Amino acid sequence: MYPLDYIQPVFRPPSEARSLILQVTNGCSWNNCTFCDMYTADQKRFRPKPIDELEEELKSLAEGGYPVRRIFLADGDAMTLSVRRLEQILRLIQQYFPDVQRVSSYCLPRNLKNKSVEDLALLQELGLSLMYVGCESGDDELLDLIQKGESYQTSLDALTKIKQAGMKSSVMILNGLGGPELSEQHARHSAQLMNEAQPDYLSTLVVEFPTGSERFSAPFEGRWRKLDKLELFREMEILLSELELDSTIFRSDHASNYLVLKGVLGKDKEKLLDTVRTAINRPGYIPLRQEWQRGL
Repeated sequence: MYPLDYIQPVFRPPSEARSLILQVTNGCSWNNCTFCDMYTADQKRFRPKPIDELEEELKSLAEGGYPVRRIFLADGDAMTLSVRRLEQILRLIQQYFPDVQRVSSYCLPRNLKNKSVEDLALLQELGLSLMYVGCESGDDELLDLIQKGESYQTSLDALTKIKQAGMKSSVMILNGLGGPELSEQHARHSAQLMNEAQPDYLSTLVVEFPTGSERFSAPFEGRWRKLDKLELFREMEILLSELELDSTIFRSDHASNYLVLKGVLGKDKEKLLDTVRTAINRPGYIPLRQEWQRGL
């Protein structure tokens, strides 16, 4: 029997597919973002997992001989835990899996507000080396509409702390989030945020609402609709045009994306822009994902 008792549902970044998912918290302490259906109030109530339960899980895995090379701290809000609790968890990981190569976590920017660079540097020394930060946008008007509870500045502050602590950051931007009216400012301000932060990884996915968009679109008061493919590509063209990154690994290959893009920014910027512009100006020339191939 697998010695982990997950409270479902459990989510992870695509790049953590082969990682041990260690559920150190349940749900999300914020849980107000209107675009997010990952942790709803009727599914999950936020709570940290007791440290003795976590130790028992790690001990059972180690005794069972499970090969663990990478560990992802779930759920969506692990970094809301205190530095003391995170230190305890990381020391337990070191105790039971001394050869682990990487520990990572989702990170809401607000969760770093009361954590110093020195605090984060300690956690980095204990193995926590990568933070997945869902900035979603760099546009304050849009962030307010989606009830993100963050701003351009709070996102930048968090990403700056992560870099100063010697950790790596992987940032997510949501293509199509602002609908047609806010599309351009969403793309430009998101690029501006990334230019200041210079994250190690940047990815985009297309915003989708498998259970309906009514809750999300209500604050827009009729100003929002889903972007069509051409509008999504134009928004991507603006984003890429405005990005001035030194050595950020860029991916727009999530299952939600129609157009698959991969490269390193800045050296591949012109190549990526050429692909996007070809998709805009020569429909059908570049293969796109069909609707049945897409998903979240």
